[in-house]
Amino acid sequence: MDSSQILRQELAVEQTHVDLVYRYLDQATQSAQSVARQGHDLYKADRYSYVREEDGTALFERDAFAFQAARRLAILEAEHEGLVFGRLDQVDREIRYIGRIGVRDEEYEPLVIDWRARAAEPFYRATATHPMGVVRRRVLRCRNDQVTGIEDDLLDSSAQRDDLVIVGEGALMASLKRARGHQMRDIVATIQAEQDEAIRADYRGVTVISGGPGTGKTVVALHRAAYLLYSNRRRFERGGILVVGPSALFMNYIERVLPSLGEDSVTLRAVGQIATDVLKLSASRIDSAPAAAIKGSLRMVPLLKRLVSLPLIDKGAEKLQVTVKGNVLSLDATSLERIRRDVLTRTKANAGRRLAEESLQHALFRQLPEELGISFETAQDFITGSANYRMFVQSWWPDLVPEDVLARLSSPITLALIAEGLLSASEQAVLAGSYTAPDWSVADMALLDELMALLGPVSVAEPEGNELVFLPDGSEVSELVTTADLLTDRREAELDEDRQDTFAHILVDEAQDLSPMQWRMLRRRGPQASWTIVGDAAQSSWPDVAESQKAFTELVGSAPQREFRLSTNYRSPAEVFELAAAVVLRAYPDADLPKAVRSVGVEPELLRATGERLAPTISAALQRLSGTVTGTIGVIVPPSRWGLTAELYRDESTAALGDRLVLVTPLGAKGLEYDAVIVVSPDDIVADSPAGERVLYVCLTRATQRLTVIDVDGGGAWMPESVRK
Repeated sequence: MDSSQILRQELAVEQTHVDLVYRYLDQATQSAQSVARQGHDLYKADRYSYVREEDGTALFERDAFAFQAARRLAILEAEHEGLVFGRLDQVDREIRYIGRIGVRDEEYEPLVIDWRARAAEPFYRATATHPMGVVRRRVLRCRNDQVTGIEDDLLDSSAQRDDLVIVGEGALMASLKRARGHQMRDIVATIQAEQDEAIRADYRGVTVISGGPGTGKTVVALHRAAYLLYSNRRRFERGGILVVGPSALFMNYIERVLPSLGEDSVTLRAVGQIATDVLKLSASRIDSAPAAAIKGSLRMVPLLKRLVSLPLIDKGAEKLQVTVKGNVLSLDATSLERIRRDVLTRTKANAGRRLAEESLQHALFRQLPEELGISFETAQDFITGSANYRMFVQSWWPDLVPEDVLARLSSPITLALIAEGLLSASEQAVLAGSYTAPDWSVADMALLDELMALLGPVSVAEPEGNELVFLPDGSEVSELVTTADLLTDRREAELDEDRQDTFAHILVDEAQDLSPMQWRMLRRRGPQASWTIVGDAAQSSWPDVAESQKAFTELVGSAPQREFRLSTNYRSPAEVFELAAAVVLRAYPDADLPKAVRSVGVEPELLRATGERLAPTISAALQRLSGTVTGTIGVIVPPSRWGLTAELYRDESTAALGDRLVLVTPLGAKGLEYDAVIVVSPDDIVADSPAGERVLYVCLTRATQRLTVIDVDGGGAWMPESVRK
């Protein structure tokens, strides 16, 4: 029997089992639909009927049935494609099929084992050295419910199993050759042993997953999130898992991975979206490198505290003066500053107005001559009834929102008052100048979140007595404010004190890029959380590694910590990674370099162009690459040359590439990969970032097949000596 006949025979065997699985899957779907109908029919009330207590319970049960049934249906429907992906043939002749979710027959025997179950571990961990009782590991490639391919690994050749045939070139290498699209694929069928160990690590404390480009850190971390939900569902489904990535583009890239693994109860947020829970806004704009470095530094913590303490009133005009029974009472700037400082040490700014007013009133009352015999309550009525007092308090201690407070940093005069000893004059100019843009930046989100923590929520005004309500016809009616209304307002104010979403587990990808201020923002979302931290110091775009490490160390504290290093680069061809490694080692000799295991036999293409000919040079390179690779082509353009992208899109041949073409900045390319990559003007990429060659290293390692590098106007300073030769 020739190889093609053997393949057809093996495909038919696997198709028979997959058909059986889908028959039971259809039964499970019908069962879930039946449960939903039963739940809906459990109680139907006539709208005129009186709902008794037991009927209310039935309504709750109906909703619970419907919710669970709908959820199960969503999972079953989502997994209709590629449900079964693996098979284990054991030494004892047991056969185990591995899939995205578990499926059982009517006798509760497993037809498919969930990939996260302990029984599925040998699928990922077994090797020829340690076969774990597995003779053959088979990966099934399916399209919908049809088996289209098979890849086998023989793990135990001594098992004397002549009935087992070995098909294909190996699942992992076959998977790596597939074209890239606009969304990340899961690797559930091709997880390797060192990756599986990190995925299944203990949930407690902090798990650090490190490794160079292409080692699969991101996708391993996402599979870990799915595994945690499977193995500790009550804890993590109730408390929630937050997945944080570097950009909205990156989050769009990974958003389908977890649903494809059977999980949808995970929150995904880019760094610029973390504070949407309290700020109701997000950001995607990136500051200039100098501005981002200042905003991310821990020096901003004392600076923001000084900013909150700085009155809105001009310091020279800061004075309170009232008259009580002919006596002029006044407080100067020094007294007012002392009161403000005392209040802010005891409470947040927005909660401190009442305490501040009491302090003002007592300070003024002490100035009254004792012989007048006026009680504090009487003097208080005189003081608070004064228009001068009311106007002063409104401007001296207003309700503050973070956006208004942070906007004050655009004033060089304000910055000079609060930045002494923290920022140099040149740094003050950079910081003030960064607020000329109409929208907030990603770095600003951490500052706004810090201000929210300092200020507290705006106080909720309590209604007084009956309120007038204007009706549509212009008439008015007195609305009764009840005791319940008053209590509700107070309760809302108290509950609003801590408005951050909190999570039981937080997974941070590209963690090496987080600024110390962003670490503080994250810590507020997981005060009791366990953590998975994913990153590579050699790819860091944050200039002060020591300061960032300090913020991370404070986050970890005394929690148990475990580290996993991924050592194999599956993404980058060896020819491409050799160039990238030479670049990063020159600037960062301690870089943790993985081993590239693939070769495509094609060296990176190194081109030169003048500024005037840059766009045509890129277009020509795109046409060559589009005929070589079948998937996406990424063009990485430094911010200083982003204007040329408009010229590229005007080129008809380039526009014809459609969504195969992706134009990104160096930081926007973080975590992404493309079949082919064109890196434009490496010298500008180095110059535009304080992390220099480390950011260029990221750009050079995005390609899975082909790399083209274009120097502009005689550039080439980035190029190591070994490459120049």
